[in-house]
Amino acid sequence: MTTTSDGGAPEPYPARLARLTSAPEGAYRTVPYGPSPEQFGEYWPGGDGAAAVLIHGGYWRARYRLDLMRLMAADLNARGYAVWNIEYRRMDMPGGGRPGTFDDVSAALDAVAGLGGGAVDPARVALVGHSAGGHLALWAAHRAAGPGRLSPAAVVSLAGVCDLAAAARLGLSDDAVRTLLGGGPDEVPEVYRWADPAALAPIDVPQLVVHGTADEDVPIGLSEAYAEAAGRAATLLTLPDADHMDVITPGTAAWTRIAEELARLLPPRR
Repeated sequence: MTTTSDGGAPEPYPARLARLTSAPEGAYRTVPYGPSPEQFGEYWPGGDGAAAVLIHGGYWRARYRLDLMRLMAADLNARGYAVWNIEYRRMDMPGGGRPGTFDDVSAALDAVAGLGGGAVDPARVALVGHSAGGHLALWAAHRAAGPGRLSPAAVVSLAGVCDLAAAARLGLSDDAVRTLLGGGPDEVPEVYRWADPAALAPIDVPQLVVHGTADEDVPIGLSEAYAEAAGRAATLLTLPDADHMDVITPGTAAWTRIAEELARLLPPRR
């Protein structure tokens, strides 16, 4: 179980978040991808080779954990996807922040090909990130290709913090971006050029950039700015009246639309 940054038990979630942690018994198994206690994921087998890699949000802080993506993982698994729901060291944990948080996401993505004894088709993997996880998913898709590196077939950012410079200037979540990167865009511009998806765009990977108009946690303007920078490879999906959590809550109209769009993004079985 993921603990807090001081090694204690996790703080309970409020009811709306707690319901997102539900999972059928035995639906997944925990698989490490590195030696740290936070370097693990939950692998949900199934499907015909298509897989979704889920990256949770929480402004890169230990308070929020991969269990927030379990209800969504169960829904995607029922739709025919294998699911790799990953944990990573957050910025207020030993080894987290820059570069540890980024290194973990990169390593977890590259571990996909070995899951299930090769049951996952590396050419049919989608990255799906929420909030800060949306940032990390887009960042991971921008990595340079290389031996052993998995290149996703598609990326979905759900209410993503996908323009870090703008988020830093707005001071979102008690200056979370400045804490993550060690300063603002005018202080450490080279770090933002490396870490900010809006600065890295465009890339030739299909991207679905989703944001609800009622989101009070991450301004919709961040997704709009990223989608403009990303060009034709990105589709901006604006969901009227959807808030920050609707986009990861199965049963909402927002999630139903997102799942439909995800199915269109991945290539068919080879």
